[in-house]
Amino acid sequence: MLVPINWLKDYTEVTENVKEFTDNMIMSGSNLETVEKMPQEMKGVVVGRIDKLVKHPKSDHLSICQVDIGKGEDIQVICGAPNVAEGMMVPVAPVGAHIPGPLHGQEPVPGGIDVQAGELKGEMSNGLICSSGELGYDDKVVPVAHREGIWPLPEEELGLEPGMDFVEAMGLEDDVVDFEITPNRPDCLCMLGMARESAATFKTDVKFPPTETKCEAGGAASDHIQVNIRKPEFCTRYYARVATDIKIGQSPWWMQKRLMHAGMRPINNIVDITNFVMLEYGQPMHAFDIRTVKGGIINVDTAEPGSTFTTLDEKERLMPENVLMICDAEEPIGIAGIMGGLDSEITEDTETILIEGANFNGDNIRLSSKALGLRTEASGRFEKGIDPNLCKDAVDRVCNLIEELGCGKVVSGCVDNYPKPLTPWSVDVRVSRINHVIGEDIPKQEMIDIFHDLDIKVEEITDDVLRVTPPTIRLDLVAEIDFVEEVARIHGYDKLPLTLPRGSACAGVPRRERVKNAAKVYLVAMGANEVQTYSFVSPQDADRIRLPEDAWERNVVELLNPLGEENSVMRTILTPSMLEVLGRNYSRSLEAVRAFEIGTVFEKNEMEPGELPIETDNLCIGMYGEGNDFFMLKGILCELMLKLGIEDLRFETESEHPTYHPGRCARVLCGPADDPIELGIMGEIHPDVADVYGIGTRVCLCEVFFNKVEDMAKTETRYIPLPKFPATKRDIAVVVDEEVHVGDIEQAIRETGGDLLEAVLLFDIYRGEQVEEGKKSLAFGMVYRGADRTLSDSEVEPVHEKVLLELKNRYNAVLREV
Repeated sequence: MLVPINWLKDYTEVTENVKEFTDNMIMSGSNLETVEKMPQEMKGVVVGRIDKLVKHPKSDHLSICQVDIGKGEDIQVICGAPNVAEGMMVPVAPVGAHIPGPLHGQEPVPGGIDVQAGELKGEMSNGLICSSGELGYDDKVVPVAHREGIWPLPEEELGLEPGMDFVEAMGLEDDVVDFEITPNRPDCLCMLGMARESAATFKTDVKFPPTETKCEAGGAASDHIQVNIRKPEFCTRYYARVATDIKIGQSPWWMQKRLMHAGMRPINNIVDITNFVMLEYGQPMHAFDIRTVKGGIINVDTAEPGSTFTTLDEKERLMPENVLMICDAEEPIGIAGIMGGLDSEITEDTETILIEGANFNGDNIRLSSKALGLRTEASGRFEKGIDPNLCKDAVDRVCNLIEELGCGKVVSGCVDNYPKPLTPWSVDVRVSRINHVIGEDIPKQEMIDIFHDLDIKVEEITDDVLRVTPPTIRLDLVAEIDFVEEVARIHGYDKLPLTLPRGSACAGVPRRERVKNAAKVYLVAMGANEVQTYSFVSPQDADRIRLPEDAWERNVVELLNPLGEENSVMRTILTPSMLEVLGRNYSRSLEAVRAFEIGTVFEKNEMEPGELPIETDNLCIGMYGEGNDFFMLKGILCELMLKLGIEDLRFETESEHPTYHPGRCARVLCGPADDPIELGIMGEIHPDVADVYGIGTRVCLCEVFFNKVEDMAKTETRYIPLPKFPATKRDIAVVVDEEVHVGDIEQAIRETGGDLLEAVLLFDIYRGEQVEEGKKSLAFGMVYRGADRTLSDSEVEPVHEKVLLELKNRYNAVLREV
């Protein structure tokens, strides 16, 4: 929600500078996005008058303008705008001026443009007659009247004279605050809503705009229009008034300026008034040319499925089921709450208009907008929920402005179809409960004052109970806890003390959470950064990592109401999301990244179809860059498991996984060799997969079923005393076939060595002249130790010989002699 501060001051007093204002608004619960200074940086731009204009002798579209820029000074400017004319007041940037730009038809220049003299087809140009875009205004807010040309200035309205400073003369200086409005606060999607928040924050009053009308036209609104709501479940209220003797033209500059700074394009006086009041009250409205309302009847009904309708943007749209339409006696003339029809728009010869202020079901508008692929300012407001009592005030305000601006005459009376009026509701709140939740003893009188500041009526029932009645615009205030939040935010979150949770018992941290938290600490200590990605992913992720069609990872849970195709299913693994993170960092020229995520994955509940999916935790570690190779990833994984008390981790070569590089991939196992537990997979990502994610270097990644790790982890800390007796060491070098895995040899040594074998460590792998081709030499250091005695050679040798014999029997391992 863009809030121009100068516009906000029309409704409430704002004396603070923009920094103080935004800081205090943030602390009272208004989320801030940005603050933009208007206009963008410009220097030396003045008001000028075109005194003389002749066509350029060497160009059909250029004009030579003699421009009065004040103090008796005229300059010659070459201009190619089609709307330039003698006597016109225009913004002029003489030589030496600075404008934000960009120049018409050119790319933006960082830092703006310094205007210089130049020659165009033999004629000198000593400045620039500017368009709105050249003065820094986005194309989407440039008024329709001069979108394709220079900016004609309202001379009479503002009393402009040549030489005036352009920014000062037009009153352009303003601060525009962009507030992020949460879905539960649609009442803040308007200037009055933010005025209420500001008034409550700074203890000021709200000044509401006038809505009275003189009703100078004859007759009554009911003489012109009749309203029938045929779908009351989708339309809560339809309020309509009529204005005659309409004169279409440009709206005054004060209104255009407010619309532009609030992000809307001025079109004409009637459309601008309805848009202005929508931004003022938060109630979308529409004005129909009453000549297009056949029979003088409005029927609110759903569209015929499969029918077509042409909207104001000149697009023919196929109507899905349950799309609510505004119809006349014969046919639809608008899509309720979304966009009007092309045939009913206001034109230059419009004389009488119907002003609609209606309230539509938010869910229906949201579903219709999505089905049509059409989102508008109106639909975005309706789908969040709007107070139906706003309809009257907003339409009456439109009528007031029509009279004030001399756009027409308002017919007396209205047509108001409001079957079930929304009446205020009351909630009992406890002072003690508010203080208990907030954690501070706020006096009851302060709470009452806060409620009054928020326009919430208060009745004291007992010493501890207050009966509060919010205004109907606050549709979010329905339970006691909602009012607790109101007290907390207006009192000031920054004033709340730090207190410990109150209670007689504490359940403590669950074991799984302790394991998860410990794993995060260990991974961060090993140089990895934690990331968090979305649980909603694209169904195309499985294709991006080259999973086969029958892969279990494709058995995804589909969302009934996805935000879009890219977020339409629940993730079954973390690998695609991690690759996206690595790809995003690689594209930003980060030379090395080491990241991890412990996140929830979702699997269809095949045992109980229709029930909630099965949720488990996975661990994914991803890395690229110098030093972040396969062995670094393996070392991190081994160290992590060792820290979590899982000591029998081993790796088994996996050459067929399509996501990983053949020969550089392994399955992660633990437990006995004859019945291992599979924990996950690790390796170097296939180059084709890395290329899909835009990563132009080697990527290593592992994904582990973390629920299994949590089950096997040992959270108890055990202390083992230092050994009292010396160890006996033996080194061996065995020659085995190239295909034999080092991990299998280590496992065999550990199993055979029994209780006397304390440690085994590989310290050399050799291939060379002394080892025949197709074989390799593996050198291990073995440590034997007794817990209660010093071992003798006669005790160690039988065990050592048993190890060598087992290696020979299992792997045909032969002691290397040289």
